[in-house]
Amino acid sequence: MPTAPVVLNGTDDAFIQLLIPMNEGALALIDHLDTRSTGADPSLLALLGDVRKAHQAELRDLRGILAAGDDPELNIHEGHQMPGMVTAASLAELRDAPDAEVPSRAAALLRAHLAQTVVLCRGEQTAGGSPELKALAGRIQQARAIELSALDGRPGAAQVD
Repeated sequence: MPTAPVVLNGTDDAFIQLLIPMNEGALALIDHLDTRSTGADPSLLALLGDVRKAHQAELRDLRGILAAGDDPELNIHEGHQMPGMVTAASLAELRDAPDAEVPSRAAALLRAHLAQTVVLCRGEQTAGGSPELKALAGRIQQARAIELSALDGRPGAAQVD
């Protein structure tokens, strides 16, 4: 967490303001899966636990940088249908899905989220201004690559471009 003020440019602010709701959506997905009897295999459950911990830590870091930049947190993307964003609509579809389909549908949503986060992190590292945020984006990108690799081979987890 930064202890000194942080200067954020427009790319930095946009990155944070998008990644916060994206991570919150992914956490809502994981929370929903905790309530379902889906027969998910233990390795998927372990991955989801790891993703949960990483996303929670990232949210703390992102909010800390936002506060150090003296920028308010705004959900400027609320209601948007953005690539990789787990929305209320996608969660409703998942709630209505038969239990047998939930693991593959959840894996597809998670893969889209992780892959889009990699794209956003690359953009932040290229055009961001804050060294602290660019470093965080690099760490997040590395974590997402590992998480994506762990999804490879799962039903519903095939990359969709």
